[in-house]
Amino acid sequence: MNILITGGAGFLGSNLTGRLLAAGHKVWVVDNLLTGHVENLEVFKTNPNFKFLRLGIETADFINFGQTVGVKLDQVYHLACATGVPNIQTLGEEMLLACSLGTLNVLRLATKHQARLVFTGSSEAYGDPLKTPQAETYTGNVDPTGLRANYEEGKRFSETLVMHFVRRHQLQAVIVRLFNVYGPNMALEDTRVIPRFVTQALTNQPLTVQGDGSQSRTLCFVTDILDGLQTVITKGIPGEVYNLGSDQSITVKNFAIKVIKLSGSLSGIEYVPRPAHDHASRMPVLDKIRAFGWNNQVDLTTGLKATI
Repeated sequence: MNILITGGAGFLGSNLTGRLLAAGHKVWVVDNLLTGHVENLEVFKTNPNFKFLRLGIETADFINFGQTVGVKLDQVYHLACATGVPNIQTLGEEMLLACSLGTLNVLRLATKHQARLVFTGSSEAYGDPLKTPQAETYTGNVDPTGLRANYEEGKRFSETLVMHFVRRHQLQAVIVRLFNVYGPNMALEDTRVIPRFVTQALTNQPLTVQGDGSQSRTLCFVTDILDGLQTVITKGIPGEVYNLGSDQSITVKNFAIKVIKLSGSLSGIEYVPRPAHDHASRMPVLDKIRAFGWNNQVDLTTGLKATI
């Protein structure tokens, strides 16, 4: 197939690129390298089925690419958006443009090509949830003017655009809400809990646990996420939303202890203030995607060893 990945130089996108190329597909990767890294794609540059374009999806250059791509695209994986809580303010405008104008451009392109599309939304769509676990029918607890709103509301607006194109233009598109993905190719400078803890452990620095560490996370290894994305883009019902992640929870403190043990680190734990906007916990209901035969295959210990 001919497949487009937006945001393909990032952690998730580069792993997806490798999998699709290995299966014999032709892959176009578009990324503006705002938080992605071209180094993640170096291993593919000699593959004749791979092409990389440094473009922002909100730009006229991306629209021109869509008009001149030269082949009919079969699938679009829409992953493009700056990530990371510290970037919510510093790259806030870029997030909002990618989620609004950028997503609009991607949807128009997919419609023109009659391609199947999967949009990678986020558990951030649920905000600081008032009910646990969260099923896809839960509409969330989000503050549209809060500190996380650039990302939370950006992703929610992208979902609205996707649904409009499904209803108005019969686009074969599905929405996936990702929960705490981790694995190889996460950026070393990423300050989210997994790359931060692993980097600190490997350099024998104290692992900085925010608050008392009682807040919990559900962590899903990247290969399980890729299995899920490929499942829904082929089997998903257009216009449906699917949670994708793990429903096994671990506290941040216990996760820090596990990283220290598995890495053989000499690090200790340092408790630091917890941001007021940090959520206590999220956990997905996974019944909808499991109905397609998908399930988690990689346990946390195995996944962490590979990541370390």
